[in-house]
Amino acid sequence: MNAVRRGLGNGVVQAFLVLVGLVWMTPLAGLFLSSMRSAEDTAKGGWWTVFSSPGQLSFDNYSSLLGNAGITQAFWNTVLISVPTTVLVVVVAALAGYAFAWLDFPGREAIFLVVVALLVVPVQIGLLPVAKLFGQLGLFGTIPGVVLFHVAYGLPFAVFLLRNYFAEIPKEMLEAARMDGGSEWRIFTRLVLPVGRPAIASLAIFQFLWVWNDMLVALLFADSASQPLTVELQSQIRQFGSNIDVLAPGAFVSLVVPVVVFFAFQKHFVQGVMAGSVK
Repeated sequence: MNAVRRGLGNGVVQAFLVLVGLVWMTPLAGLFLSSMRSAEDTAKGGWWTVFSSPGQLSFDNYSSLLGNAGITQAFWNTVLISVPTTVLVVVVAALAGYAFAWLDFPGREAIFLVVVALLVVPVQIGLLPVAKLFGQLGLFGTIPGVVLFHVAYGLPFAVFLLRNYFAEIPKEMLEAARMDGGSEWRIFTRLVLPVGRPAIASLAIFQFLWVWNDMLVALLFADSASQPLTVELQSQIRQFGSNIDVLAPGAFVSLVVPVVVFFAFQKHFVQGVMAGSVK
């Protein structure tokens, strides 16, 4: 990368990166503009016509969206699925990662190998058996059932990631903390978690984005009262087809939330990626 900068100059590289960023943001901008146009204007031409006719833009579609009980309920269902899943995966994986990295207990290596082996199990294999189990437990078609499924399939990668990151912490730091009388819990909360914050933040971002955008698991495990936004939008497209004045703002809201989350934690994400590359 440095050689490219020296050959082309920083100005050229920065201009290219800005161009790439604009191209990447174009679909999001197009969806936002489409979400502010009426169905009649959308039928007449593409979203780019707003630059010659800015009078097309209004927030009427978002008013209709707020009045659509199905989509608003699906939005809150998505929040109730994504946030608890992310929190549970991060908390459990951090505890397990620390245990696998620095605590001695019988069968530690064998159990960790089982966790690693679970990484290669496709999610499709567990759909029907888990659906049958959830049906027997009364969890099928509920938000807790969707959350538990995502937690179960998110933990192997999360534990693997955090265990490897925590294992790179200098052993001398932990030994010094123990010699000072620190308990394992105090070492974990006061030393390991702050040091592992970049990796934890990166994991939280990935997990949140994965669950927020999921459709396969929610399509099978959530009923009409607990389905998230992805399933509700797909359902409304199938039922109504042409209600673009509701679907466009709904799709934009579904898309913009992960984008906001990513940029809000961008600093921690970059730190986690850079730290992982160095290690």
